[in-house]
Parts: sequence; structure tokens; C-alpha cells
Amino acid sequence: MRVVVEADGGSRGNPGPAGYGAVVLDESGAVVAERSEGIGVATNNVAEYQGLLAGLRAAAEVGASEVDVRMDSKLVVEQMSGRWKVKHPSMQPLVAQARELARAFDRVGYEWIPRERNQRADRLANQAMDEQAGVARPEKQTAARPEPQQPDVAATQSPTSWTGAVGEPTRLYLLRHGQTELSVARRYSGRGNPPLTDIGRGQAEAAARRLAKIEGLSAVVASPLARAQETARAVAAATGVEVAVDEDLIETDFGAWEGLTFAEAAERDPDVHRRWLGDPSVPAPGGESFDQVHHRVRRARNAVVSRFGGANVVVVSHVTPIKSLLRMGLDVGPSLLFRLHLDLASLSVVEFYPDGHASVRLVNDTSHLA
Repeated sequence: MRVVVEADGGSRGNPGPAGYGAVVLDESGAVVAERSEGIGVATNNVAEYQGLLAGLRAAAEVGASEVDVRMDSKLVVEQMSGRWKVKHPSMQPLVAQARELARAFDRVGYEWIPRERNQRADRLANQAMDEQAGVARPEKQTAARPEPQQPDVAATQSPTSWTGAVGEPTRLYLLRHGQTELSVARRYSGRGNPPLTDIGRGQAEAAARRLAKIEGLSAVVASPLARAQETARAVAAATGVEVAVDEDLIETDFGAWEGLTFAEAAERDPDVHRRWLGDPSVPAPGGESFDQVHHRVRRARNAVVSRFGGANVVVVSHVTPIKSLLRMGLDVGPSLLFRLHLDLASLSVVEFYPDGHASVRLVNDTSHLA
């Protein structure tokens, strides 16, 4: 799906109180998403980039594969197009974030437009700055963020009270499959199809018993590989929910490294292995890059949220896809892939809200295996 992102940001003082706005339009020109937020004291350029980041995230949320970005910031357009260098240190992290988000799409183009053609995003940015300054807009506040008359304990504990997230989240229970012979030997296990060991089947059943205690599970969605399917069938048997298969939840294709240990892969292809560990765009020989995995897992996430919006869903998958979903929830870069450990049959929980917010509630819990 192709969309247009119109983004803008502003600062009243440069630096001063700042905010951004972003609009996503479909091919008919209809608005399918809007984002705006006050960001405290910042410069115009920082606010412009924050608008771009919000627009790209919103485009990903609606399932876009191609994006045409239109902004009235010549600096952002030229830097993101690669024609201007990024010299200021404070801008470099923002540019890196934007490029990381852009890599998840098949294509992203950037076009400068005059300010009068960017009125929708400009209006949202100014509205965000007004609200940040305390200029009331009752009609929007009443519709989007009603204040409960008698807040209870559950409400104060909800992440929405801290993030401002709006709407009913889709809660994903992320379950890694149980043990296989390759995982025991600590070998790259991607598209190979080893079954669970006896221990692995016991782990799957323990996780299933835990998930059976959760009320209101609507679906179990799993990778097509045997180890994930065995684990998912245990969950289905315990919960009474059928298993759906999503090919995009399959593990990374490790290509020529399939079945090798870390040391064996590094010895076989020392230069590629070293670059692969530091650059998510580098694929394993004959295999897949982490950027490619992230792109298809985002597609899987969008499909689950679209089909089961506001529901509780068990996702049975593998290390890299689960880490990719947690990356989306935390809105962080690919370094998380190398810094986060996920045990076999571990459970993590992430929520995705219809307004684009997300909340990670649990990571790598194995208490059910004790």
C-alpha cells in the first residue's frame, strides 16, 4: 500500500516550546492517521524531525509498503535524500532513527513543498504547541482523553495514564517455542525444522497451562515451523483456541550458517559474520538480514492488530521475530537484538494501541518452567 506522509514541526523561540504534526493520506487522498505532540523545549529542526519520525511510524501502523514524504523543511528533505550532510551532533541520532524507520518500507521518497501546501501538518503542530502551553481545546480533549471522575487503582496502574495512549490495546503474549536438539547444541536454527525434544514438549505444556489461566484469549498465531507449531498446538489444546499460521513469523533465514555454531560461522565467513553482527542490513550468506526480518514481522504485527484489534492474542514464534516485536513496542533500534536474551519457552507481553502508542509489559518470563 502506498501512502503520503505530510509532516511539520515548529518551535516558538528556536529553541523554545516545540511540537510536531503528521498526517498520513491514502492513495485517494483520504486521511488515515494523524499524530501530534508537544515535545518541550527544542529547535525547529528537532521538531521537524520528530514530525517525520511520527509520520513514518504512523505509516507503518496502517500497513504501508511505500511512502512519499512531503515536508516544507528543506533541511530534512535534503538530508534524508542524502544530498546534504548531517553536521550537527544533535541531529545525527534523529537522522539515524528516521533512516532505521525508513528501511522497514519497500520505498520512501522525500519531496519539499511550500508551507501553504503543508497546512494540515502545520495545524497539528501548532495545536500540539497550544495544548502544551495550556491553551485549551475542549472538543479534542473531551473526545480523545476523557478524565475519569473517580480514578481507580487499575486505571492508575495502566500505561495509558503515563503515555496518554488512547483506545483498547491489542495485547500480544509472545511465546518462544520449546527446546530442540539444535538449541541444546547452541547452533543457528533458522529455516531448519527440528522437532521439540521431550524437554521441549514439557516446556510447551507448562507455558500452555499458564496461558490457559488468562481470560479472553481470542487467537493463537504461530510460525509455520514444526517447533513453533508443536508449541502452539499445546497452547491451543489448553485454551480451546485454534491455531492460525502466519508465514511472516518464521525465524531468520541463516542461509549457509544454518546448523553451525557461532564460532563455526565466524570461522567460515569472518568478514561477513563481523559485519552481520553490527549492521542489520547485512544478510547471512544465502540468507536474510535482520532488516528484512523486521520488515516482514512488522507486516505480521499489522495483520494481527488489523484482524484481532483490541483482543488478547498468543503469538508463538522464534527469537528474532519476538525481539522485533519488542523493538516495535519499545521503539528502539536494532542493538536490542544483541542485548536482549530470550529463553526457550519464555513469555513476553507487548500491547499496541490504535493511536500508535505501545507498552511492553513483560520480557523473558520463565516462571512457569520452575
